[in-house]
Amino acid sequence: TFVGVGLSGNIVRSTNNGSSWDNATSPTGNLLMGVTFGNNTFVGVGASGNIVRSTDNGSSWDNATSPTGNNINAVTFGNNTFIGVGASGNIVRSTDNGSSWDNATSPTTKNLLGVSFGNNTFVAVGNSGNIVRSTNNGSSWDNATSPTGNTMRGIGFGNDIFVAVGVSGNIVRSTDNGSSFDNVTSPTGNALYGVTSTD
Repeated sequence: TFVGVGLSGNIVRSTNNGSSWDNATSPTGNLLMGVTFGNNTFVGVGASGNIVRSTDNGSSWDNATSPTGNNINAVTFGNNTFIGVGASGNIVRSTDNGSSWDNATSPTTKNLLGVSFGNNTFVAVGNSGNIVRSTNNGSSWDNATSPTGNTMRGIGFGNDIFVAVGVSGNIVRSTDNGSSFDNVTSPTGNALYGVTSTD
């Protein structure tokens, strides 16, 4: 099953490998900016702290009680934990399949725009080159060493490496589980918004 989310709380769903799509009934009219899947649960996040979830393959959706009114820009899943990141450094966390959520203590007040998971580590990126990480399933977070002041919009993990991308074509990478990042020579000056890996 594929699920897409977007403007006005729109949720679309395909159960035939993306060949055809239907609208799912959404419990919100708020913009949804991110969606992920884990433990047979879809979780979507968005404006005004909205969190929605589905436990029946995206067929029906409910609002989860959110601990924040801040925009949640991105969400990921790892180690039976959902992590959402957003405005003013807000980090939210669920360890019960998205049923309930708590605020994690964030080391930054900068907007966080992307989050990824790998090697038992969550890493989030955002404004002013801010990079934060957690090695205990999102319970506590620290600032990672960032080589840039540019806003980083996306982060991915593969082959034991975290790679983040952002404005002005900025690309940074970490080979030490997200503890520190270095700049990589980029072939473009255009803003990069997302990154993923085959591994």
